[in-house]
Amino acid sequence: MNSAIKNIPLIDSSIMNTPNQNGFTLVELMIVIAIVGIIATVGYPSFINVSQSTYRTAGQSDLMAFAGAMERHKLANYSYQGAAASGANTGMPTVFATYSPSQESASNKRFDLTISSVNTNGTAYTITATPVTGGAMANTGVLVYFSDGRKAWDKNNNGSISADEYCWQC
Repeated sequence: MNSAIKNIPLIDSSIMNTPNQNGFTLVELMIVIAIVGIIATVGYPSFINVSQSTYRTAGQSDLMAFAGAMERHKLANYSYQGAAASGANTGMPTVFATYSPSQESASNKRFDLTISSVNTNGTAYTITATPVTGGAMANTGVLVYFSDGRKAWDKNNNGSISADEYCWQC
């Protein structure tokens, strides 16, 4: 056999002296965790605001559908009176679902829909969508729809509608 071939090393000795790096260092991992934490801190409030805006829009849509049911009740009965449970004028409606969004199960409800008032001669009403206590929309304010077409949102959640809250997109 050729002696020159015998002297060729099978493994390069310079490779043997370098440390083996197969993972992340603790510092790299902490930096990634810090970056993810910052992104989550900034992004979460925006996510909540967008979610609540979407839920509120669904509540407004259901309130409008509820208003349509009230109009159908008036066409059939010549009055808005008696549209609530057990023929009452106020409270949970029998003419429409009692919660919003009405397309989902009651366990996912975000608003309770109620007939707040019907005037004495049955020609006007007020219906409301009240956020469910402890739900995703808790403490975001009541949505109100009046039979004359006015819309209100108690945006500051103080229990009364001020002049600047007579809109749903304020």
